[in-house]
Amino acid sequence: MRFGLIVPQGWRKDLDGRDFETMATIARRAEELGFDSIWLYDHLQTRDGDPDRVLECWTSLAALARETTRVDLGQIVTCALYRNPGLLAQMASTVDAASGGRVIVGLGAGWDEREWGEFGYGEWPEVPARLRHLEQTLQVLRARRPGRPILVGGSGERVLLRLVARYADACNFTDSFDPAFYRHKLDVLRRHCEDVGRDYDEIEKTASFTVHAGEEIDYRSLAAAGIERFILYVDPPLDVERVSAGLGL
Repeated sequence: MRFGLIVPQGWRKDLDGRDFETMATIARRAEELGFDSIWLYDHLQTRDGDPDRVLECWTSLAALARETTRVDLGQIVTCALYRNPGLLAQMASTVDAASGGRVIVGLGAGWDEREWGEFGYGEWPEVPARLRHLEQTLQVLRARRPGRPILVGGSGERVLLRLVARYADACNFTDSFDPAFYRHKLDVLRRHCEDVGRDYDEIEKTASFTVHAGEEIDYRSLAAAGIERFILYVDPPLDVERVSAGLGL
């Protein structure tokens, strides 16, 4: 089992303004404690709609690339709609250069309609259009960054997990502690892999959720269901040391 940490960036109102120093301190400490990766959400404002308390995902990752030396750097997940696919590929390659090749590009189709509208992107696309754009982005990243890791987040069984089978190096599911949930979703992914001629075992299976210090989570049962990396948001973030001790890192 491997463990990554989602560091505070303001979306969950876990920073006092644009407090990069707290983010960087927790990222560095996560590396020292033995987490294998650090992750950021891709949101432009808080859940309540405040943009002044949020640090933007990709520019923050570029800075964290110089604050850390070992951990992978990922997004959980980049909204494919927010950036032109070619621009995103160039951004990821730049952060790779700054970090010595530690970037995982996490991608999703997007869900925050209010944020989309408040930042002036226009009419909110329907689900099929968002999934088509996600596939286009995956194709561009594969062409422009061959061999570099891509994670796709989401659990849609008909289209999204098929995109995982065709393009991704990892998948991510969120907010479930139920081993049966993961067994079912991974069975669907396995069938898609068979359909497209992909080796199911090539794809890393990850799960992300919120944890609290002292909370008992049966990671072994989730691992037995197929999850290989756990990406944790610690609430409150300063409890990361207690959570790390409980994980045995």
